[in-house]
Amino acid sequence: MATMLAAQAIGLKQLRCDELPIPDMEPGMTLVKTRLASLCGSDLHIVYMGWNAYEFPLPHGYPGHEGVGEVIDPGDSDFSPGDLVLTVPNIWSSKTFATHQLIDPKFLLKLPTDVPEAHLLMAQQLGTVVFGARKLPPLLGKTVVVLGQGSVGLFHDFMLRRLGAHRIIAVEPVAARLEAGRNMGIDEAIDVSGQRATDAVMDLTNGEGADVVIEAVGSVDTLNQTMQLAKPMGKVAVFGLPPTMEKVPFDWDTFFRKRLDLHTTFGAQDEPGLPAFQLAVDFIRSGEIDMAPFVTHQFPITQVQEAFDLAQSKEEGALKVSLTF
Repeated sequence: MATMLAAQAIGLKQLRCDELPIPDMEPGMTLVKTRLASLCGSDLHIVYMGWNAYEFPLPHGYPGHEGVGEVIDPGDSDFSPGDLVLTVPNIWSSKTFATHQLIDPKFLLKLPTDVPEAHLLMAQQLGTVVFGARKLPPLLGKTVVVLGQGSVGLFHDFMLRRLGAHRIIAVEPVAARLEAGRNMGIDEAIDVSGQRATDAVMDLTNGEGADVVIEAVGSVDTLNQTMQLAKPMGKVAVFGLPPTMEKVPFDWDTFFRKRLDLHTTFGAQDEPGLPAFQLAVDFIRSGEIDMAPFVTHQFPITQVQEAFDLAQSKEEGALKVSLTF
């Protein structure tokens, strides 16, 4: 019987790699052999913080959803054996942390073969940022604050500049990540967090606050900080996930008094044809964004615990940690 390797979260902050039978084909599905998979902030929220994790152990391969693979059996889809594809399953069916996965072909996007696969892997997360950017207001002449300069924050820097933001202020206490933000073209870099960062933003905006604030961290503190950073009648885009399944304390008074607009970003994978991800691939292939600086660390699937630990610690200049197969 042919077997595969698959990661499994067996408890909070605990992962292992198991050998399992390759799944049998099912009607309406496509069998893909994974080549690369990257760790997303949402994976850390699930495995390390317990968000959306109701009972351990979690299914094998879950919650991996950023992958590049090769079609082995296309089933009844329009794909062909050997096609290189981006795998972007939604959170409910994510099993990309495995050498093989059955996946609905609507979550597959055919990829070019003249671009490094590790660069194309970044199209999943960039695609979600492209998708979220559609909900932003017109940015010409506007000041935008981006909380966090991990890959999500950096991809926002890229899109905000393309959308005409006049001034991009990045908040990030990790020096290597803030330097990456400078390389992406931010206008102001704030290397502290918490109240000191809020004070710095207010100083830079003459006490007014920002027109738009992007929350790209995913914590209770940064969620509530967005409302302190936004100017009255400003806009807040919450990209980071909650750090817990418990109800999150919310600064309703500031939100109400400032008459803020707040929205979340979710559902890019469910768009027919995956247009946001296709645009992300186009950006990468054309060289409009250089993904080389993002490909910082790779681990074999057998070292999935070490990969998650590094992604969580943010040490060694880690921007995007990936698994190889």
